[in-house]
Amino acid sequence: MTATDRSIELVHTAAQAAADKLAHDIVAYDVSDVLSITDAFLLASAPNDRQVKSIVDEIEERLNKELGAKPVRREGDREARWVLLDYVDIVVHVQHSEERVFYALERLWKDCPELELPEDAKATRGKAAEHAKLQEAEEATEPGGEWR
Repeated sequence: MTATDRSIELVHTAAQAAADKLAHDIVAYDVSDVLSITDAFLLASAPNDRQVKSIVDEIEERLNKELGAKPVRREGDREARWVLLDYVDIVVHVQHSEERVFYALERLWKDCPELELPEDAKATRGKAAEHAKLQEAEEATEPGGEWR
């Protein structure tokens, strides 16, 4: 079994929405062979809670407006560290970068085929690592390393 045309359409629209809100490391997996509950997982991350929420809101708005899709379930909203949107055909995970590293969902699904994504979404690969290096460099150059 493979992901349906509908699930691929949902993944593409959600991935583009996430990329438009500057999500990091967007990736999608066809999990239809190993899970009966959904066809695909879309993973994205952001370096702060506000951006996680912004990405989630944009994905929800675009899928509703462009494809008439509404999530049957939305979890993790209050903390905005890891928000899950369940559209039945696909499940979207938007995680804070720290959660993304800690839970490493990619390891669980690495044997599943990756789905092709829009160019903007592909261009987000490696952004989390890039952001972390910039943060480290900024912290290293702060005199005394503490607020005055």
